Amino acid sequence: MRPILMKGHERPLTFLKYNREGDLLFSCAKDHNPTVWYADNGERLGTYRGHNGAVWSCDISWDSSRLITGSADQTVKLWDVKKGEQLYTFNFDAPARSVNFSVGDKLAVITTDPFMEKTSAIHVKRIAEDIDEQTNESALVMRGPSGRINRAVWGLLNKNIISCGEDAIIRVWDPVTGQEIMSTKDHENGHNNAITSLCFSADKSHFLTGSLDKSAKLWDTRSLTLIKTYITGRPVNAVTMSPLLDHKKNGGSIWGTIAIFVIM
Repeated sequence: MRPILMKGHERPLTFLKYNREGDLLFSCAKDHNPTVWYADNGERLGTYRGHNGAVWSCDISWDSSRLITGSADQTVKLWDVKKGEQLYTFNFDAPARSVNFSVGDKLAVITTDPFMEKTSAIHVKRIAEDIDEQTNESALVMRGPSGRINRAVWGLLNKNIISCGEDAIIRVWDPVTGQEIMSTKDHENGHNNAITSLCFSADKSHFLTGSLDKSAKLWDTRSLTLIKTYITGRPVNAVTMSPLLDHKKNGGSIWGTIAIFVIM
């Protein structure tokens, strides 16, 4: 298969995300401008202009109608995917690192970086169906991890939130009370350097993490049991799992496609 080269960003890429159908690819970069591409031919469909800093991450609603982006300019923006218009801007007092829609798109989890003596935080925002009813208020704010939180994502059926970051610990949070449910803090086989990325399998039964400790690890979502460790020999910058293939544990092996990207 011939690779498709997409040219458009003027500065390094920071994040990539397919929509549910896989026909659109959304890219984030340090050039401030999230971009959407046709996945089949690499043609640029449009650019979302409005951020004034590096855009660190994005997510797409289930029906591909809304895009959410987090930026170093201390804002998170909601966009109309088709029109390219800003629908709403959430303002924070620190750079916004990670964004993720819940199942059903009625909530979003957002992480903010340590900044000006403020600690990192995980924010839960309600997403209004009618944009005129949208507010900046957080439904919940969770603090605790030291250092930057690189990813926070919704777990199975929105029953929990899973986060990871510079402290090398995976944490599971209750999205109603904000309490930490469990973590890998005392896990003898956990990561021993910053966790850079986290990606779920299609059914969210397990997830993959990548770390600067030169490994990627596959975990059971419900119990945080380590399933498998992949040694790379280089710090891992990003990980992903194919949504088109089953990833099943069978006799100690994992079937499916896992991609691991390393820092050279």
